[in-house]
Amino acid sequence: MLAGLIRLALAQRAVVLALAALLVVFGIRAGRDVPLDVFPEFAPPMVEIQTEAPGLSTEEVESLVTVPVETAVNGVPGLMTLRSKSVLGLSSVQILFEHGSDVLRARQMVGERVAQIQPRLPLAARQPVLMPPLSSTSRAMKIGLSSASMDRMRLSELVRWTIRPRLMAVPGVANVAVWGQRDRQLQVLVDPDTLRAAGVTLAEVRAAAGDAVLVGGGGFVDTPNQRLPLRQSGMVQDAAQLAQAIVRQGGDAPVRIGDVARVVEDHGPPIGNAIIDDGPGIMLIVEKQPTANTLDLTRAVEAVMAELKPGLGGMKVDTAIFRPATFIERSIDNLTRALLIGCALVAILLFVFTRDWRQAAISLVAIPLSLLGAGLVLLWSGATINVMIIAGLVIALGEVVDDAIIDVENIARRLRLNRDADAPKPAFEVVLAASLEVRSAVVFASLVVMLVFLPIFFLGGVAGAFFQPLAIAYVLAIGASLLVALTVTPAMCLILLPNAPDGREDTRFAAWLKRGYAALLPRIVGRSSMAIGIVAGGLVLAGAGYATFRDQFLPDFRETDFLMHFVEKPGTSIEAMDRITIRASRELRSIPGVRNFGAHIGRAEQADEVVGPNFTELWISLDDKADYDASVARIKAVIEGYPGLFRDVLTYLRERIKEVLTGAGATMVVRIYGPGQEELRAAGSRVRDALAGIPGIADLKVESQVLVPQVHIRPRPAELARLGLSAGEVRRQAQTLIAQTKVGEVYRDQKAFDVTIWGEPAVRDNVAALRKLMIQVPAPGLAGGALVRLADIADIEIAPAPNEVKRENGQRRLDVTMNVTGADLGAVARQVEAAVANVPFAAGYHPEVLGEYAALKESRRRLWNTGALCLVGILFLIWLEFRSARITALAAISLPFALLGGVVAVGLTGGVLSLGSLVGFVTVIGIAARNGIMLLSHYRHLEHREGMAFGRELILRGAEERLVPILMTAACAGLALVPLVAAGHAPGHEIEHPMAIVILGGLVSSTALSLLLLPALYARFGAAGKGASA
Repeated sequence: MLAGLIRLALAQRAVVLALAALLVVFGIRAGRDVPLDVFPEFAPPMVEIQTEAPGLSTEEVESLVTVPVETAVNGVPGLMTLRSKSVLGLSSVQILFEHGSDVLRARQMVGERVAQIQPRLPLAARQPVLMPPLSSTSRAMKIGLSSASMDRMRLSELVRWTIRPRLMAVPGVANVAVWGQRDRQLQVLVDPDTLRAAGVTLAEVRAAAGDAVLVGGGGFVDTPNQRLPLRQSGMVQDAAQLAQAIVRQGGDAPVRIGDVARVVEDHGPPIGNAIIDDGPGIMLIVEKQPTANTLDLTRAVEAVMAELKPGLGGMKVDTAIFRPATFIERSIDNLTRALLIGCALVAILLFVFTRDWRQAAISLVAIPLSLLGAGLVLLWSGATINVMIIAGLVIALGEVVDDAIIDVENIARRLRLNRDADAPKPAFEVVLAASLEVRSAVVFASLVVMLVFLPIFFLGGVAGAFFQPLAIAYVLAIGASLLVALTVTPAMCLILLPNAPDGREDTRFAAWLKRGYAALLPRIVGRSSMAIGIVAGGLVLAGAGYATFRDQFLPDFRETDFLMHFVEKPGTSIEAMDRITIRASRELRSIPGVRNFGAHIGRAEQADEVVGPNFTELWISLDDKADYDASVARIKAVIEGYPGLFRDVLTYLRERIKEVLTGAGATMVVRIYGPGQEELRAAGSRVRDALAGIPGIADLKVESQVLVPQVHIRPRPAELARLGLSAGEVRRQAQTLIAQTKVGEVYRDQKAFDVTIWGEPAVRDNVAALRKLMIQVPAPGLAGGALVRLADIADIEIAPAPNEVKRENGQRRLDVTMNVTGADLGAVARQVEAAVANVPFAAGYHPEVLGEYAALKESRRRLWNTGALCLVGILFLIWLEFRSARITALAAISLPFALLGGVVAVGLTGGVLSLGSLVGFVTVIGIAARNGIMLLSHYRHLEHREGMAFGRELILRGAEERLVPILMTAACAGLALVPLVAAGHAPGHEIEHPMAIVILGGLVSSTALSLLLLPALYARFGAAGKGASA
């Protein structure tokens, strides 16, 4: 079949070249609209359900809301992990699905189950809300709004009614969360003493305010000829008008709301805040949908803000507090530059070896055709082009020309020999025969290279999400290069090479290499025992070196956007966190290179962060030209100046990876499961104490699931009965005075504002005032409408209560989190596991160690297990090619020697073995197999097709004829990686840099093996009968 394909390509060479040109044009055109992102979707699909339950305590939220919702959604198809968090008045349930699940179908199934449970939730619980589906990185932008001339209620109006609706209309935007929002309200502030003096009840004020802002339909008036709808306009538009509303008629003059209460325009109690550049402001967090194009979304959001700018006079807008598109742009630019530089280096190398522009051009054509072909397949499959896919193409760059180089070199050599022959054959037959000569070896070598990447497709979790797109791009590029080598390369050779001017058989450079090789190789071929010893010693050295390396899951990303967490003790107020955050803002903004600052405190409505006011997230952005490492050191020094609270410094991608791995933003997590909060806290303390002495552990802390002071109000039934009060009436009045009650809305300028009844600040500001809170007895009788103190009818005490309760897969859980600094991740993790194993746990409680090391260990296990199976597959392919158990065994022994160069390269560059390095070792095996197959195949060709006898002359001639192709392919692969190695950990190269180092080192050892040791081993073991000694 392949012979027929090559013959057809040669016969229809004009059509083949036309199709190739069409592929290039179409690929370049499609590349203009390619969707770009920083990384593939590495988080599992997730559906989050949030249920507001105002007035319920944390434990009541857990038992009455969270557990019923968990029970309802548990068992939904594809469910992987079920997590929940219950806090005061809010339940959040997260359902994580298996990778590859359709998030829209998952939302539908979850929504159906939630709809069934909703009627059974307590009356205090509002309707459960399914949060918008978000991508792995979720945050696409953070926009800071501040003003010196407008208060935050005015800013909030612009955000709620102008800015947010426009941003929500941008394609790809899932949600715009708003921190620091202060929605304007018309507030009726009451004092029970004032009401009592006027003889007015709280219920009457509530009814009067509600009636004043009542909006309803007026029905119709039907005349004989038409129907006229009635519209009843509300009379209240502002505080002054609401103050004129009549509560009751008292004697000659009516009692108005303004007579017994104070009516103001103000905002409700905040649940969060935002600090922008040293002062209060509003922060908008733009969250993107899965698969949304971050670059397009960012540019569209910036265009909307620019369009709105003329109407935002007096408002400072900062769209660069967090802008991941900057990192994407730099990463794509760096990788594209590496790709172009690699292409240029490969072109120079080919010309140096061949000194023939025709041969160089034919080989180089394989690069655009292979890469564009792979890219088009990815685009048609719906993939988003990201850093990992581009990295796969960059790594494949030096290898996609290998097949073409081998084919071109063999065809050019056969054409030279044909010209010198006594009876030259037609060029068509020579090119066809030369192509068929290397066809089998080229096909099997390419299949081996693709098979080597098969273990990466079995990686799971974050590792699989990151590296599978790289493997897909690499395999597609190699497959496309094979197709090019079988069709386009022979066709171009037939067009360009037969009429090329006669030249020297070898360039000066190639001739110099061959002379040196011819002088060295005979000494080695005659010492096969030495070759065996070197191979064995290399394997031992590689194994010993590998065992000494430090472990790392993924490297740190050189983003210019940093986030820091400040976590105070639970119960800390928003005002206290404001003061700390403003001070930190001033210090951080004084660091050279820090462009701006933004922070959000607490939470926002319908945002994916369920935290208390004691939680602050600070964001800064560094200038691209700033000294990155020096600036990071200064930032960490500033943050370390706040020892009284938990703090850390991260980049966003790093934090998200940690959260996906463990559900907590830490390198390692000891998660403790059990039924009781008190015992969980005790177990967490024991684990923390056991880990405290381990070197390398930093930021060790027990999760803040603690008891915090809470005011408990318990009505006394006997007193309620004596006064004719119901417990519900007491709760309603207390809630109105302490937490406010909404009674309606007013509408003006197409905007809606809440109308609420609330107690005066002096009534609700402290516990003493709460005890003196006056509750009205509504019915005449024993107390006849009098006021009674809340303390007289209810027990009021401050008692401990949990600030939050977290659950996972139906069990309560508590985390002990830590980071690892200045030490080997693997060594620290093993000490942590050993220490946790010695910690006693009560019956029903058990720990689990999670984090980057656990993910790395699982990925390594999968790579080695599936890699061993793939190695068997590679050896089977080699056996199919040669039908010789001896040669197959020879290849099996020689393949691992290629790892030695990778081990040495890792050792010389710091001795850190990341997941990218492991993938590099996998790649090296394929390269070594390709070179070995090409040399062994040529030996077999000389022996079986040209009739040479097995022996020294065959070994030396075969090696010499394959010297230039092997060096060219190895040098091309190496030079294509040089830009990745030279650029270091530049943005976009963080994962690929250690991979390129391993591959480059492996290229050196595998090439040395192929050219120096493999001939000696073949001389000893390659004979069909008894091994021949050269």
